[in-house]
Amino acid sequence: MGGTTVFGVIQFIRNSLIRLEGLLYQLFGFIGKFFSTIFSFLANLFGFSKPGYFLEYDEATTTKRSQIQKPTETEPQKTTEVSFNPRRRPDPKMDYFRKMAQEIRKS
Repeated sequence: MGGTTVFGVIQFIRNSLIRLEGLLYQLFGFIGKFFSTIFSFLANLFGFSKPGYFLEYDEATTTKRSQIQKPTETEPQKTTEVSFNPRRRPDPKMDYFRKMAQEIRKS
């Protein structure tokens, strides 16, 4: 009877640790979302989220112009047809097993 109480205690400790892990995961997830929201608000407030912020003015405008241009269409590549051969190449390892099977069949 002593073994069942020990197992119950071990099971209780395991379940408690699993629940603690879930609680910490949710808590840190909430804290991470909170700070992410604050930093994204500050980034928008100070203009850090604009696409050309880290570039000089001329580079930013040329980058924007190049993004607006439509990509040129390329000619589709023609693929060559690969013929399908239903026969397999002979495998030297399989030859060994075939010979072994023939010997077993003979005996």
